[in-house]
Amino acid sequence: MRQPDTSAPATGARTVTVPADRAGQRLDNFLLGQLKGAPRSLVYKLVRSGQVRVNGGRAKAERKLDAGDEVRIPPVRLQMPDEDGKSPPPKGLLSALDAAIVFEDARLLAISKPSGMASHGGSGVSFGVIETLRALRPNESFELVHRLDRDTSGLMVIAKKRAALVELQALLREDHGAGIEKRYLALLAGRMPDGVMSVDAPLHVGLRQGGERHVQVNPAGKPSLSHFRVLERRGGQSYCEVRIETGRTHQIRVHAQHIGHPVAGDDKYGDAAANKRLREQVGLKRLFLHASTLDFALEGGKAPYSLSAPLAPELLDVLDRLG
Repeated sequence: MRQPDTSAPATGARTVTVPADRAGQRLDNFLLGQLKGAPRSLVYKLVRSGQVRVNGGRAKAERKLDAGDEVRIPPVRLQMPDEDGKSPPPKGLLSALDAAIVFEDARLLAISKPSGMASHGGSGVSFGVIETLRALRPNESFELVHRLDRDTSGLMVIAKKRAALVELQALLREDHGAGIEKRYLALLAGRMPDGVMSVDAPLHVGLRQGGERHVQVNPAGKPSLSHFRVLERRGGQSYCEVRIETGRTHQIRVHAQHIGHPVAGDDKYGDAAANKRLREQVGLKRLFLHASTLDFALEGGKAPYSLSAPLAPELLDVLDRLG
């Protein structure tokens, strides 16, 4: 049966009034929300060519909008998903993400992200958390508050309202991210000493050949602080809770490597021989790092949140096998 041609252009331009909860949003991000499925490159082209107008005049993509602004949005031809070889997220992925939701209210949605799923698409990844969530609920507005490494599982918070996004981003900037208390569960190679080991070591992000990010402890890097506490020891390894006061790229993984106890299953910063043993002996096939809890408060401290995501089942299995 022939499918209807939904890629045809709209009948004409439309004007949208910026609502109060979008005040302060950049024009390009506002347009991405209005033109579902439009690539960012198309949005920039529309703005540069003057087809998008704000209050009757031309505007730049980075312009911050005010409540009540009138934005002219031109008719846009969007390709059908399969015209360029892309298809919507597979049903299994949509179902998995739906099942991963651990909390939701009017402001926020929190998921326990599976290991192997990117926070967003790009670099060869068609669908990350945010794209899949938007496909799952096409009539709702979602914005990433923060990211998790692709290999890390656990809590991710997505804003449903602009005001919540702005407040959470401010908390993440506060004292390098101290406005949100973040705790992880990790299995570290070897026997960590008892008590809390604090690692205060600046981290610098460099690029290897091919554009791959590689982080290392470097005096020229950004301040980074992690606290490791042993919960129990299993099979010569240390099962730890890690509290981070900053949110640098690969922070826990590099700090763990720095103190000589890399995260188990880490193929970038870890111990290859130890990883091989754990794979063969207890079936560890992924990075043993899980974002377990997030504590913060919105509305200037009046609305406290304490969110948690249980340890991923495959990691629980590894702990059981370690004895």
